[in-house]
Amino acid sequence: MRVLAVTHGALVRPELFADVIAGEGHELEEWDIRRGGRPPSGFDAVLVFGGDQNVGEELEHPWLHEEYRALRGWVDGGTPLFAVCLGAQTLAHAFGARVRPLGVQLAGFHRTELTDDGVADPVLGALPRRFESFNANGYWFEVPAGAVELATGPVPQAFRAGERAWAVQFHPEVRRDQVLAWFRDDPALPRPLEELAAELDEKLEAWQECGRLLCRAFLAEASK
Repeated sequence: MRVLAVTHGALVRPELFADVIAGEGHELEEWDIRRGGRPPSGFDAVLVFGGDQNVGEELEHPWLHEEYRALRGWVDGGTPLFAVCLGAQTLAHAFGARVRPLGVQLAGFHRTELTDDGVADPVLGALPRRFESFNANGYWFEVPAGAVELATGPVPQAFRAGERAWAVQFHPEVRRDQVLAWFRDDPALPRPLEELAAELDEKLEAWQECGRLLCRAFLAEASK
């Protein structure tokens, strides 16, 4: 299976998901949408990752319009899609939901719970009913009309649009050094960086195992 990873910067790449995709015998190609142009074609599944941009910043980042169109095209065409953080927010916006500032930066692990629909979902259902997810966001999405909410937490955490598009606010793909690089010079970080590093040391290994389970579940569904 050929998988496309849509990225928005050098520090928001597939990371752990790339390892899983290779281990499952699939082919991964990355595309930085900020470069413009038409989305690559001929892929069996699409991943959309995070970024430091936000819905509502289209004047500064005009390629966001192209992302909204691409997302609608993939979902309407039945292409299996998995969107993370900014990707989840652009997917929500593309299907008419509001995306708004939180007023505070989330940076750490938060209690998260699957809804009944999430437990029954073939992708999110790979996770425990209750878990701590890693969040790194200053915006949040509302679940689009007609979509199915799959997980809740400090903000809506996951939904499914249509039958084959999943969106998660949390970050199941991250590595320790990647996260610390995000926040090293971030004045909005609401806690000392050393405290965040200690929390990662304590909780990241278990969270990465959840990330592997989630990625494998998505790939299995995409392969059907």
